[in-house]
Amino acid sequence: MEAGITRREFLAGAVGATVLILTQEIQLGEEKKKACYLYDDVYLKHDTGKSHPESPKRLIAINKALKKAKWYEDLFFVKAKEADIETVSLVHSKKYIETVKKECKAGFKSLSTGDTVICKESFSVALKAAGGVLTAVDAVISGKAKNAFCAVRPPGHHASQDRGMGFCVFNNVAIAARYAQKEHNIERVLIADWDVHHGNGTQDIFYSDGTVFFMSTHQSPWYPKTGNREETGEGEGKGLTMNRPFPAGAENKEIIGAFKNDLLPAAKEFRPELTLISAGFDSRVGDPLGRFKIDDDDFRELTRIMLEIADVAGHRRLVSVLEGGYSLKGLASAVLAHMDVLSTA
Repeated sequence: MEAGITRREFLAGAVGATVLILTQEIQLGEEKKKACYLYDDVYLKHDTGKSHPESPKRLIAINKALKKAKWYEDLFFVKAKEADIETVSLVHSKKYIETVKKECKAGFKSLSTGDTVICKESFSVALKAAGGVLTAVDAVISGKAKNAFCAVRPPGHHASQDRGMGFCVFNNVAIAARYAQKEHNIERVLIADWDVHHGNGTQDIFYSDGTVFFMSTHQSPWYPKTGNREETGEGEGKGLTMNRPFPAGAENKEIIGAFKNDLLPAAKEFRPELTLISAGFDSRVGDPLGRFKIDDDDFRELTRIMLEIADVAGHRRLVSVLEGGYSLKGLASAVLAHMDVLSTA
């Protein structure tokens, strides 16, 4: 001990230094917790043809835009992983899964269950889309990542238990919800769908379920012609489905208003332990398959609201999964805005 320093002063200095070191370690730990980004070239193998709006070019445009962001290299990257049939069957009937497998293998050009173009690789790619989302869920729930965005295809929110339709094969967000409940003991999951089209498949899957809250904003009347405001769930799920249909031309006031004024208060009561987004960017102004007029700043605001919802039970677990969005430029710009908020949250 140096001359002139009392034992009490020495101990006080030592304690202060320890607190400083621990504080720095905590801060470093927080800095290392990154936003998760799921992308894999395998998703480009789902070949829908040159003129189809749901094309591999969508993911190429997204990935190109994100790579230019200043925070891109700081993301937590994950790759595709094939979901096993047992996990997919938590949502889809084994008969439907087998139908998809057989029709892809046989070289069908579209699923017999609905308007979904397929190729020989589509079954495997769809399993890897679902499995990749599960990897992102693992990363967020385990704390390895603070949140996640999954750039996957084929999309999923129109797929019900036994039917693929509307470009969708397997319902990625629904599988993620059931997986989280089974593997991570999550009790309550909230799914919000801001795609311009109603997530009819997701609604059907959880309509009578008391553990999953589903909310959708969508253009009406529009494909698939479901999602009336009066559809609010049944049985144990009564009151856990929220539909907010809007006419063509709806913009910030309607869409942001529904999330802020309707979903947020409901989420505070429901208190989800995991929050999922069916992130369809065809609700952006200028999309060829939608007539809504929200812009990139609106997607930033929607993302901030969803982060607030994800934190109402103190968990802040948020996983966002790509659905629609068919203007390549608009899609890339909107996803960039969405990820900008997630990465810097």
